[in-house]
Amino acid sequence: MASPSPPMAATGGDPIEPGAGAPAFELEDQNGTARRLADAGGAPLVLFFYPKDDTPGCTKQACGFQAAEAMLAEAGATVWGVSPQGVKSKRRFADKHGLAFPLLADDDAAVCAAYGVWQEKSMYGKKYAGVVRTTYLIDATGKVARRWDKVKVGGHVDEVLAALRG
Repeated sequence: MASPSPPMAATGGDPIEPGAGAPAFELEDQNGTARRLADAGGAPLVLFFYPKDDTPGCTKQACGFQAAEAMLAEAGATVWGVSPQGVKSKRRFADKHGLAFPLLADDDAAVCAAYGVWQEKSMYGKKYAGVVRTTYLIDATGKVARRWDKVKVGGHVDEVLAALRG
């Protein structure tokens, strides 16, 4: 069953194309620390959008990024996850699974919409708005270097690492 969506009347715009500037944002992480896109300046940022904290696919994806933390750091990248649940949910998720990277609370799905990942979905014939699993690689200048749409969790971290190394 689909979980209730954050209050938002419409879905977002189109996903950001590679080469375009990444939309600026400020969101709180699981510790209540404000994170801004500009905070990642000077290094590549892997920004992954996922539907819901502590669900099987989202947990596997987040844990995959955590397991690859050293390799991502060697490639010069940092990782941030974004979903529309609140700070408390993020903290429980991070604590339960040992996630050390920032998990950003997009309570009203405004950042999800700005990045074009807040889209109409359907489950059992019922339509609702939700996050389509998407990853952005944002370069050191704040431009989108790469985008992965409708991410399949298995092997995704390897694809991101290959892009960072390539």
